[in-house]
Amino acid sequence: MGYIRNFLEKMGGKPSALDKNELIFRKMNTIHQEIIIFAQIFNSDRIMAQRKTKASGSSDEIIDVVEVKGSNISSGNFFENNQKNLSYVLIGVGVVVALYFGYTYLYLGPKEKEAVNAMYKAEDQFAKDSFALALDNPGGGFEGFLGIMDSYSGTKAANLAGYYAGICYLNLGKYQEAVDYLEDYSAHDDVTAMTKAGALGDAYAELGDVEKAVGLYKDAAGYENNQLAPYYLYKIAIYHFDKGNKEEAKSILEQIKSKYPESVQSQDAEKMLFRMQ
Repeated sequence: MGYIRNFLEKMGGKPSALDKNELIFRKMNTIHQEIIIFAQIFNSDRIMAQRKTKASGSSDEIIDVVEVKGSNISSGNFFENNQKNLSYVLIGVGVVVALYFGYTYLYLGPKEKEAVNAMYKAEDQFAKDSFALALDNPGGGFEGFLGIMDSYSGTKAANLAGYYAGICYLNLGKYQEAVDYLEDYSAHDDVTAMTKAGALGDAYAELGDVEKAVGLYKDAAGYENNQLAPYYLYKIAIYHFDKGNKEEAKSILEQIKSKYPESVQSQDAEKMLFRMQ
């Protein structure tokens, strides 16, 4: 199997300068070429063995050749006999890869830009706290967040529209709808991952599942963010205070003061600690 090992070592290189997409297509072409070369090499070995057999007229020499190169001949026969099938497999892989990149760059790419442009009016209404309009009818003939999700499904903009929709429903008092949309949202950065957890905590708290809400507040507070982390920690402290867990509440309030001294919640924590004395 020395031939195979040498070819695999060649294929195992790491051309760091290649573009990721170019690397995929080059690897596919390389694989196809190597399979053809394998077949040619092993086929030549078989022909040489046959010539030696005819020259000597002895079956013993056939045995000698097979003993020396038996594994190579069988491998050569495999590649020779299955070359057409292997070519079909490689063509199939090439088609799948081509379809993927075509869908990603020729279809989703332009659609992504279109979705971003279409969503700006809904974002404008969201910034004005006009949550109902942002959801369905932001004006100017533009679609709201719900329409963006339907019209541009599969895009990052549609995913973000689902996050906006969840926040809108939360502010409109439709807490179950808020949960549904927020849980479907896939966060790709720490800020929206943090606010998603916090907003879900608010929705579950309103639905009466306070324990789940506190768990989500803890998740949100786990991100390193000097503005938002103390906000969610303070909510957890309030929960423990209301439950009569004053020592736990005091510990969290002290944490806010020491870790986030410049935050608004640091001042609120100091006031609450003073009342708890």
